[in-house]
Amino acid sequence: MAVQFERAVPIFRFFSLEKAREFYVGFLGFKVDAEHIFGPNAPVYMMVSRGGLTIHLSERHGDATPDGHAYVHMSGVRELDRELSDKNYRHNKPGLDQQEWGMTEVTVIHPFANRITFGEETAKVPA
Repeated sequence: MAVQFERAVPIFRFFSLEKAREFYVGFLGFKVDAEHIFGPNAPVYMMVSRGGLTIHLSERHGDATPDGHAYVHMSGVRELDRELSDKNYRHNKPGLDQQEWGMTEVTVIHPFANRITFGEETAKVPA
């Protein structure tokens, strides 16, 4: 059988459940699919999604470190930019960035230094 990859799910570290919810649910419009606490006074592990994108968020020190970056290929990047701009979120002011290699991108930085770049192919780059 040939090797075939289906999808990747980024795991981002967070340090405040309140700030993580504010950013992913309030600002980015994700929904919480699951939340697990490993025991009393233990870290939270949370899964959020929007459309076909799932992101795992963890307070556990061994799962991820701050300053991660995920690149998400998508359609509707201009609509996403408009949606985020309309929210006027005080901690993040993304904008459209047209790359010379044919992608239009919006990058958000979450409260714990991780970044997500949403990119849509908008121009074919000559081979």
